[in-house]
Amino acid sequence: MKKVFFITIVLALISAQAVFAQSKGSSYKTALGVKFYPGAITLKHFVKSDAALEGIGYFWERGARVTGLYEFHGNISGARGLKWYVGPGAHVGFYNDRYYNGGTSVGLDGVLGLDYKISGAPINFSLDWQPSFEFGDYYGFGNWGGFAIRYTF
Repeated sequence: MKKVFFITIVLALISAQAVFAQSKGSSYKTALGVKFYPGAITLKHFVKSDAALEGIGYFWERGARVTGLYEFHGNISGARGLKWYVGPGAHVGFYNDRYYNGGTSVGLDGVLGLDYKISGAPINFSLDWQPSFEFGDYYGFGNWGGFAIRYTF
């Protein structure tokens, strides 16, 4: 599973480089990469200069989870390329049979974090906290988030 995840990311990054021009400034339009905790693929796209959509596909021992977030971004004065962000979202999770007898869950998410684009390089980092609440058989609060590394284009 880890090899497939790694190969998928490498192929996606190579394809993105071949199709799109690299973003060399301190901002970007779209970024694709990985997020650590518990392990995810992340795609972020700015729909306005201060608003982005982020899709996250998590994969871990209990199953998988797909999350969509709408993020409001703001500059941090005196720190070129560094932004704060906050926003709402939703998710759907799929548990395997070893946990909670399998099943599906849905929920609401929030996000609070920092986003940094390296000037002169097509690399972006983010660090965030993503609290969530699941409804249904597996209801309750959860904590997600983590550290992301993305290729920008």
